[in-house]
Amino acid sequence: MPDAPKDEPASPPEPAYANLSVDTAPVPTGDGTYRVELPDSWNFRFPSGGTLMTAALRAAQVELGEPELRIRSASTIFTSPIEVGTLNVVVRMIRKGGVAAQAHVSLRNAGAADGLEVLATFARTRNEGPVFVDAKRPDVPPPLETAVIKSPTPVKKRWVPKIFRQMEARLADGHQWEGEPWAPREARIVRWVRYRVPQRLDDGTYDPLSLPPIMDAMPPSTMQKLGPGFTPFVAPSLDLTVHFLKPITSDWVLTDTHTRYAGDGYGSASVHVWDEAGNLVGYATQMWIFRKVPDKIG
Repeated sequence: MPDAPKDEPASPPEPAYANLSVDTAPVPTGDGTYRVELPDSWNFRFPSGGTLMTAALRAAQVELGEPELRIRSASTIFTSPIEVGTLNVVVRMIRKGGVAAQAHVSLRNAGAADGLEVLATFARTRNEGPVFVDAKRPDVPPPLETAVIKSPTPVKKRWVPKIFRQMEARLADGHQWEGEPWAPREARIVRWVRYRVPQRLDDGTYDPLSLPPIMDAMPPSTMQKLGPGFTPFVAPSLDLTVHFLKPITSDWVLTDTHTRYAGDGYGSASVHVWDEAGNLVGYATQMWIFRKVPDKIG
C-alpha cells in the first residue's frame, strides 16, 4: 500500500504592504482643520518628509473641493521632527480664482508648536503658450531588466527603513553600495520605483500626490560621488519643492537624481521623474542637513 502523501509545507504569508492613499487620508474636523492618523509604515527614522507633504496636500485638495484645479506646485519647509500617530492639519485658502488657487497648510503633532508648512498651487489646464520638454530622459533599460537594489540604505547593514518596504526600487544607473569594487563617479543615481500597493485614483489614473515620498530620496546620489568606504550619514530634509507636470501613465517611474552641491554641512539636489512612456511627469529640488548616524537606529 503506498505511503500517504505528506503534507506540503505551508507557504509563508504574503507581506502586508501599506497603502499611501489610505494612510494619508484627511478626516475633516471643521473650519479648515483635518486629522490624519499616520502609521509607522512610512518611517525612515521619523515619518518621511515626502509622506507628510502628501498628507498636507491631500487636506488642501479636500478643502479646495474643485477637482478641475490640478496640483501644479508645492513647497514645504520642515521646521521640527514629526512623530507618527495623530497629525493635525490646518488649511487656509490664500486665493481662489478662475484659473488657479493657492493654499497654505500647517501640519504638526497634537500639542506641538510647529512641524511643517506648505504653500501649494492648484490650477486648471490651459490651451495656451508653447509646449516642449528641454530635459533628456536617461537612456536606461526598462524596470524589469534592471537590478534590484540590494540595500536601500548603507546607513546600517540589515536595517531597512519601513518606508522602503512599501516600494520596489531597481538600479538603472549607478553603483550598489555593496558587492563589486567601484570608483567614485558623478553625484547622480537613476532608479526605477513603484509602490507595492499601486497608487491610482478612482478613474484609474496614477495619483500625482504619491510623487513626494518617491522624490524625497535625493541624498543617495551624494554617495555615488563619495565612493565606497564613505562615512555613512543621515540627512534630515530642510525643504522639498515639487513641480507636478504631466499626468502619469504607469506604476513605475524613473527618478534621475543629481546632487549639485555639498558643503557647510548641507546638500542640495534635484530630481527629474519620468514615466515608462517617456513623459517628464515631475521635477523637485531639496536641501538637507548632513548628520552623524545616531548610535541607536533601526
